[in-house]
Amino acid sequence: MNTDKPVILVVEDEDIARRNLEHILVKEDWEVVSVNNCPKAIEQLKARQFDLVITDLMMEKGDGMEVLEECKKLQPYVEVIMITGYATVQSAVETMMKGAYSYIAKPYKINEVRKIASEGIIKRKLMLENLKLKELLNAPRQIPAIIGNSSPINEIKRTINQIATSDSNVLILGESGTGKELVAKAIHKLSDRAEKKLVAFNCGSFTEDLMASELFGHEKGAFSGAVKDKPGLLEVAEGGTVFLDEVGDMPVTMQIKLLRVIQEKEFIRVGGVETIPVDVRFIAATHRDLNEEVKQNRFRQDLFYRLNIIALHIPPLTKRNGDIQLLAYHFLKLKTDEMGKKITGIDQEAMDLMAQYDWPGNVRELENIIERAISLENGLKITVDGLPDYIRNLDIVTYRKSDSEIPTLEEQEINYIKWVLKKWDGNKTKAAEVMGIDRVSLWRKIKRHGIE
Repeated sequence: MNTDKPVILVVEDEDIARRNLEHILVKEDWEVVSVNNCPKAIEQLKARQFDLVITDLMMEKGDGMEVLEECKKLQPYVEVIMITGYATVQSAVETMMKGAYSYIAKPYKINEVRKIASEGIIKRKLMLENLKLKELLNAPRQIPAIIGNSSPINEIKRTINQIATSDSNVLILGESGTGKELVAKAIHKLSDRAEKKLVAFNCGSFTEDLMASELFGHEKGAFSGAVKDKPGLLEVAEGGTVFLDEVGDMPVTMQIKLLRVIQEKEFIRVGGVETIPVDVRFIAATHRDLNEEVKQNRFRQDLFYRLNIIALHIPPLTKRNGDIQLLAYHFLKLKTDEMGKKITGIDQEAMDLMAQYDWPGNVRELENIIERAISLENGLKITVDGLPDYIRNLDIVTYRKSDSEIPTLEEQEINYIKWVLKKWDGNKTKAAEVMGIDRVSLWRKIKRHGIE
């Protein structure tokens, strides 16, 4: 059965007229549901979706006006064609004012019915497509590749959605391994420059001369080995985005050259004399504190201001504890597909240990540990045995002051509450959920114990 066929509801109380309509419509390869009165038509409208309704105006049980009104309530985007043997200007005007798509007088021509029915179906299809496009435009855009539902990461996603279509430069700050390049890619993919290239350049991986050659390109003969002209990354990225990773490691003399490119929107190739215009958006990232670097004269203040139009602070993994399981399973799926392994899960004990670990290497370290565990595992789940020693040997959390001193129940409760709040970065709602109590009860305990 072809489920793509338009479905038409025919409402006609004269048997011969109803069969004639059915015959005309079925010949067009349309699915037809026909009934002989208004109550049955309303039942059908409540039971299933239609692409078009064709109804007689005058019937013994109810009339076409009632069918029209109910159709507009139940299925507002379905077009209704009214047919009548008692055509008057007044009835035609009334039906059209109430939302009918068209009005056909009996006796009608077969081609007239086919044409108007076809136009009504097409109109509904175009209307639904337009609505879908509007929903897509108004809906929050999905951020590619950024895994997590913690409050800090959701705030990052909201900010990316807000700034992506702006052409302002962006500075991404965060520890190594937090996913700064992923954020840059997400901004580019959601920007108006998404059809052009995103070019990534690590400012800490080259000498100053090589950096200039890579960014600006060079002319033939500019230096030994320059046997032909070579466009730089700025030219390659024309119309797109340049991602400057670890911009805090860029030498000061190169910072001056970069500042000129941002200000003047042009550059000169190494060994060249002609200026080349450039239209790119700059996204920079660093793990360094650029305010401190500026104070120490290691980073130019004017370049900092040019790059820091919009700043994004990427939280370390310890600040998004609730995302560890999501990320672990994301990497599990990714790596098992790459490595051809059939590991389907992570043992709860292993997951608990990973949740307690501090992750100094952030998301990148978690990815590496999952890959390591997959390589070592022969079963269907990652177990504690697949984790590194420094995670397997994490200290068990206790609340004793010392071996010789047993704390009171109140002291145990205070220490426990403090520990859970610390694990969830002060999030009382999440802490209460973990403790198995409601938020109001937790708030009372915090107030009673004077916990800050």
